[in-house]
Amino acid sequence: MNPTPATTAATTDVIVFGAGGQVGRAVIAEARRRGLTVTAAVRTPERHADLAGPGITLVPCDVTDPAAVATAAHGHAAAVSTVYTPDVPAGDFYPAAARALVTGLATAGVHRLVHVGIGTTLETAPGIAVHDDPAFPEAHRAFSLGHAAAVDLLRDAPTTLDWVVVTPPLDLDRTAPGTGHYRVGGPQVLGERIAQADLATAVTDQLTGPATRHREQIAVAA
Repeated sequence: MNPTPATTAATTDVIVFGAGGQVGRAVIAEARRRGLTVTAAVRTPERHADLAGPGITLVPCDVTDPAAVATAAHGHAAAVSTVYTPDVPAGDFYPAAARALVTGLATAGVHRLVHVGIGTTLETAPGIAVHDDPAFPEAHRAFSLGHAAAVDLLRDAPTTLDWVVVTPPLDLDRTAPGTGHYRVGGPQVLGERIAQADLATAVTDQLTGPATRHREQIAVAA
């Protein structure tokens, strides 16, 4: 009899959902720099064939499909979510992805999830998010609310899922070199910018470092 996903020992260190995006690629690069083996999960592998390489396996996955998540995540020690799509409204996509990750990772027996959030969901005062400001651009509110709904679903997830939402500031500098240093706070706005490479470091630290945080949203900044 074949073992079920929940009882099979982990053979690969981490699966990265949304691996084809810029943040996903940065996380993969940092994970490989530390010697971790990585599965790069993307919707259309033929568009991201360059991701495959030593220590990196490329697989197809619809992150809104719990069965697909379970299949892709089977045999991994942890998962990272850096997902994004312009093709589906954020209010539909991010909650659907969160539900599928909660269900699929449980089926696969993966208990650690590091999810990358966005700075507009951080608090400016207790219970008040950046996107709650009346002056917040209406064109971006739905996108931020979709992310916030995903975080709420993680908060309601069974306690067997050890999740953390790593949230960068609004200014994510994709070209600045990494410094290897960053600050960590709670769910409040912490700073104005961070280098993408340092965000990748912060995410990977939540997989391997001694100061991992549990079932909470945290802010990171330069």
